[in-house]
Amino acid sequence: MNLEGRHALVTGAASGIGLAVCEQLAARGVAAITAVDLSEQIDDAVATLNAGAGRPVATAYRGDTSDPEFRRSVFDAAVTAHGPVSLCVPAAGITLDGLAVKLDRETGTAELYPQERFERTVAVNLIAPIYWALETIRSIVEDREARTAGRWMPDEGTQGAIVFIGSVSSHGNVGQLSYAACKAGLDGARATLAMEAKKWGVRAAIVHPGFTDTPMVAAVPGEVLEEHILPQIQIRRLLRPEEIAETICFALSNASISGAVWADGGWHAPA
Repeated sequence: MNLEGRHALVTGAASGIGLAVCEQLAARGVAAITAVDLSEQIDDAVATLNAGAGRPVATAYRGDTSDPEFRRSVFDAAVTAHGPVSLCVPAAGITLDGLAVKLDRETGTAELYPQERFERTVAVNLIAPIYWALETIRSIVEDREARTAGRWMPDEGTQGAIVFIGSVSSHGNVGQLSYAACKAGLDGARATLAMEAKKWGVRAAIVHPGFTDTPMVAAVPGEVLEEHILPQIQIRRLLRPEEIAETICFALSNASISGAVWADGGWHAPA
């Protein structure tokens, strides 16, 4: 699948993996990038991206990716400006870590992981990326209908590709009940969309990164990183966002990829 001339949409585009994906897509000649993030940094990120590309390739949209009205407004504007979205990387995510059950030894009572934190994590990390993907598929389906293109045939080539961002935590990680559940759930969503969307020529894949040098991982206490994370990574360092972005772009462009790709640096979770 040639990425040149395509319209891509990336959430979480202001920093980390999302921004690195935008940089890689611009270098690969995509026509337009709809760059979405909640952070005020998105405007500066897009300005830097466009300057580096030497062309106005990206447009910034700031808002909560879990808000359906915001999502719909972004698609309405982006599709009107650039046509259907054919590449989607819904990379926005949060971590609200905490033990599932935490005992207070002084009182003898146990506290459960707060349900509101679980629900917020699910809204951002599971529901939101699925629905950004669904909007992408809808834009392709409606475009085909408007052009009376009919049922997709293989000789047309791939019409679209979606790459979800999973995590090594999808196999479980202490203190990440909600995050791990979301990342595991994305794999099930990916598998279902891969089955349903293939009749429109759309692929769905998922990349599971290991611990990557992003603002999210930067919040991990240094002693935890040194004692419990880095020793479990075969290459003995955090992955770089551009390394994960290269893997994502590989999954976007290579028609043989419709499942899970692990980019974990040789991560081996402690027993």
